[in-house]
Amino acid sequence: MNFEDKTWLQRGRWLLLIALAAGMYVWSWNAAGMQPSLLIEGAPKARGIIKDLLQPHLFTRPEEIQEAETVIEAPCSGSPPSPAPDEGSSDGPAVQIEPACASAEDPVMVSGFGFRPNTSGRLHWAPAGMQGRLRDEQFTTDAQGAFTVETTVPPLLEQQGGVSGVVAQVEWESGALQPSEPLRTTIEKIIETVFLALMATTLGGIIAVPLSFLGARNIMPRTPAGNAVYGLTRGFFNVMRSIEPIILATIFAIWVGFGPFAGVLALSIVTIASLGKLYSEAAESIQEGPIEAVTATGANRFQVVVYGVVPQIVPPYTAFTIYQWDINVRISTIIGFVGGGGVGFVLRNWINQTRWTWASVAVWAIVIVVWLMDYTSARVREAIV
Repeated sequence: MNFEDKTWLQRGRWLLLIALAAGMYVWSWNAAGMQPSLLIEGAPKARGIIKDLLQPHLFTRPEEIQEAETVIEAPCSGSPPSPAPDEGSSDGPAVQIEPACASAEDPVMVSGFGFRPNTSGRLHWAPAGMQGRLRDEQFTTDAQGAFTVETTVPPLLEQQGGVSGVVAQVEWESGALQPSEPLRTTIEKIIETVFLALMATTLGGIIAVPLSFLGARNIMPRTPAGNAVYGLTRGFFNVMRSIEPIILATIFAIWVGFGPFAGVLALSIVTIASLGKLYSEAAESIQEGPIEAVTATGANRFQVVVYGVVPQIVPPYTAFTIYQWDINVRISTIIGFVGGGGVGFVLRNWINQTRWTWASVAVWAIVIVVWLMDYTSARVREAIV
């Protein structure tokens, strides 16, 4: 084969590789359902969420509430409810409804007076014999603290029958700023997350250390039994590392119940697999000189490990452990989504409730803690290694 034939053969190989890569990307594009136009078309839907996430609800003021209630009968009977108080018979806020009895979807007028002037409020219906309220209707009081709402009777009131309540409630903020509820909850849960990850890292690391010796080729004897133990240990590491942490968290949440304990167990399994592999690879990269020197003294296998291997692996093992703690803090956030405790659990609840400004507090707390953990672990690893 002459030079020109080799050149054409090399070009043909490159063209084949390029065509193969192009085909893989075309298939991947279709499999992923890539539609860049949706980024522009769907932008208005995401704008509100992104805006709320950039405005975390960190502080609030104490709320004051004014509330008054009247009654309505649905449907009407021979004994209508007592007439509502008039404006001159009450020193505080009061509310009245006309007519005092009606059927479903009948128009009624709800009037209130004595409330805080120029303040937003809500009108609720409280069906007889039921807990909770329905139909949240908004209103704003005038300069005299009065309001009027024209509405209709909810069908549920007639279905329940009897006398039901109509509640007017006015809320406003007053006083000095104080930490908001989501901020207080997030601080508590983010601390729980850090120590949840610490406990999981500790438990997983304790188990991973002896397993790492069993998974190190240069430590295990070259015998059929030693080869079998080595292969099984390495296989265990690979299998457990391939299982998603969220699946483990789901299993343990069903096993021991929702809460931090389930999260610790799930993270411990993840830590055993991850640190076991890192530890064993660190053990395989140690220098043979100290091992040979200890062996030459007539030491047994255990003594060789204690005096020839352990002094060399303490720095990398410590560095890997600190790094895994950093990783576990991040993973524990996702584990919280399936009931594993920590800040991820409250974050999931706030997202499900579409409380995006509350969820924003948790998101930013996670970002700050992960950044601090990453920075601190990097400095510690530099000092150790």
